[in-house]
Amino acid sequence: MTTDAWTSVKQRFARLIGRGDPEREEVVVRRLERSRQELVGRSGSELERARAEQEAAWRSRLSDLLEDDPDAEAELRELVAEFGAGAVAAGERSVAIGENTGIASTGDRATNVQLRAEASGSGRVYQSARDQTINER
Repeated sequence: MTTDAWTSVKQRFARLIGRGDPEREEVVVRRLERSRQELVGRSGSELERARAEQEAAWRSRLSDLLEDDPDAEAELRELVAEFGAGAVAAGERSVAIGENTGIASTGDRATNVQLRAEASGSGRVYQSARDQTINER
């Protein structure tokens, strides 16, 4: 989260949530940096706990954004498509953010699926929210 991509997504995300208010955008940048600091250097169960806390906080913020400004949904989806490797739409008016973590939804019968996995060594991960066929030889 210290790359040029991080800087770019942080700024774009701040503009999205700030909705044109420079002071509000700066608050979002500071919150994103605090979130990053909460995750950096942690591992195992400590990382999982911190990640869950950050996901809940950002899920709430995104839900508020979409409730207050439904037009922000298109911009959020664009941001996810550009920067969220592996991110997908997770149902009507809901969006999964980055690596299928942190889902925001305003309801409307949204179907939310959240997948997370880690593999180490020569391990493999196969995840599916629906049909999946795996043919290994």
